[in-house]
Amino acid sequence: MKRSPKRPKPGAALSRGDIELFRRAVHGATPLSAPKRIAYSERPPAVPVQSLLDAHATLSESIRGPIPWEQSMETGEELAFLREGLARDTLRKLRRGHWTIQDEIDLHGQNREQAKALLAEFLKTCVKRKLRCVRVVHGKGLRSPRREPVLKAKVNQWLAQRDEVLAFCQAPAASGGGGALLLLLKARTGK
Repeated sequence: MKRSPKRPKPGAALSRGDIELFRRAVHGATPLSAPKRIAYSERPPAVPVQSLLDAHATLSESIRGPIPWEQSMETGEELAFLREGLARDTLRKLRRGHWTIQDEIDLHGQNREQAKALLAEFLKTCVKRKLRCVRVVHGKGLRSPRREPVLKAKVNQWLAQRDEVLAFCQAPAASGGGGALLLLLKARTGK
């Protein structure tokens, strides 16, 4: 059995034989050029302009006043809404999946204005298609400043003001949980 040669300990002096052996092994090799280094300059942190605009718009809208208590039933963080005159049983049925989810929209990554426009167009299309139950994914706000769900509150407010929305509630965990809502829309009669 052949033994491998002993390796010198790091920091130990090399013998003349080892140095000569190394030089013969690398004879003809081209040295690598020095890496190009970029001088580091400290930049001020980026200003989240859109986030500031959204926060300002939210404050402006809050001055107009909240949705009346009778219209919006909120329990803790869970959003729920039931149009006046409908049976409370409607919300229970919606939560338990009585109606099949027929379509959905995902508003992740949208700013306030984009989300509002996309949601309005989605609802308009759903009514034309005679859909009754849809899901709106607004997200949990984990990537927003202070990890607050800006779209969650806005979507709640926008939906409660839409005539075609009869009820909505937080989706079950398997369907998005606190980051999504199930909506019950008015049945469209006629063509």
